Amino acid sequence: MKGRKFEFTHDPAKSLNALARIATDLANRDLVLGDIWDVDGKQRYLDKLASEGVLPIADDSLKASAKAKSETKAETGRSKPTAKTAPTVRSTLIPQKDFGLTWPGRLQRHHQIWEELQFHLDLHKHANAISVLLRVLLELAVENYIKEASVSVYENDKLAIRLEKSALHLSAAGKIDAKQMDIIRKFKQGDKLVSADTLNKYVHSPNFAPSPEHLMSMWDSLANVIVFFLKA
Repeated sequence: MKGRKFEFTHDPAKSLNALARIATDLANRDLVLGDIWDVDGKQRYLDKLASEGVLPIADDSLKASAKAKSETKAETGRSKPTAKTAPTVRSTLIPQKDFGLTWPGRLQRHHQIWEELQFHLDLHKHANAISVLLRVLLELAVENYIKEASVSVYENDKLAIRLEKSALHLSAAGKIDAKQMDIIRKFKQGDKLVSADTLNKYVHSPNFAPSPEHLMSMWDSLANVIVFFLKA
C-alpha cells in the first residue's frame, strides 16, 4: 500500500494470477486460516506455490526493471559529485537495519529481546541490561537452531559446546566460513573477549562491568551466526 493505493512490486499479470490462486484455494477450502496462522504456515504455503511456478520470480520485479533503466540513463548523463554523509553514531547493540528475519509464534520471546536490543536499550545507559539480554538471546537462538535443524547435542553440554556444534552444522551447510568458525571455536577460551566466560562474568561477577565497546565487539563477532540460528 502507498498513499491508500495498491502498488505492484512484480509483474501485474503474474501477481494477479497468484492472488487468484490463493483466493481459489480459500474458496475451495484447500487452504484455511489455520494453515497460514503463523509465519511458518505462510512460508510452507508460499513454498508450495513457488514450487508449482505460481508465484512471480525475481526477474518479474518491477523495481529491478526500474533500477536497470535508471542505471542505463545515469550512464549516459554526466556524473555529479555527491555530498559526503556524516557517519551515524551507534546507540544500540544491534544496528538498526534489516536483518531479513521473520518471527514465527515460537520465537515470540526471541523477538521481544531482539527489539529491546535493537531499538530501546541505549548502549551508554543500559550496558548491564544489554549484557544480560545478549547472553539470553544467544542461548535462546542456539536452542532454536538445535531443535529446528536437529543438531546432535548432549543434555549436559554447556552453551559454548552447543554453540560450537550448531556452528559446525552451519559450516557443513556452507553458511559460514572458516574465519567465522574460528571465532566460534575460541568462544570456549576464557582469555578471549568474545567468550562464554565473558558473558558469564557479565551476569555473575560483581566487578566485571561491561563497556559499550566490548558489547559491540561481542555482537559484531556473533551476529552472523545468531541470525542464522533465528532463521532456522
